[in-house]
Amino acid sequence: MAKIRITKQFTFETAHALYGYDGKCKNVHGHSYKLDVTVIGEPITDMDNVKCGMVIDFGDLKRIVKTEVVDIMDHAILLNKNTPHLKLAEHLKSSGHDVVLVDYQPTSENMIADFAKKISRKLDKNIMLHSLKLRETGTAFAEWYASDNA
Repeated sequence: MAKIRITKQFTFETAHALYGYDGKCKNVHGHSYKLDVTVIGEPITDMDNVKCGMVIDFGDLKRIVKTEVVDIMDHAILLNKNTPHLKLAEHLKSSGHDVVLVDYQPTSENMIADFAKKISRKLDKNIMLHSLKLRETGTAFAEWYASDNA
């Protein structure tokens, strides 16, 4: 059977600050992110399976990515847990804002690697994460490929 790639795009709004950075991105600012998630697998051939002909139901992929990434990141502030902005983060959290503290510099490169780990571990064993593309702006993006990380 042929291997087929399936892609679904997601959007979310997230603010972040780059701890120790020497430019404007050291300040808290936001982006309208677009995340393309591509998985690869063989379509189901069992005619008794309601998902016959699908590699993965787009709804199932949506549920995984929303749970692991979008619902956590959307309209949240993403900060390195070692940031000097911790007092601000604590104040925002206590005021009801979503703050996500991570153990990495919240660049697109590190975010996409984190997303790859989270999404991969939720996929069925017969489906592999093939690639991710995270657009931070209309002209800047990071890409992750399983083949580069094997």
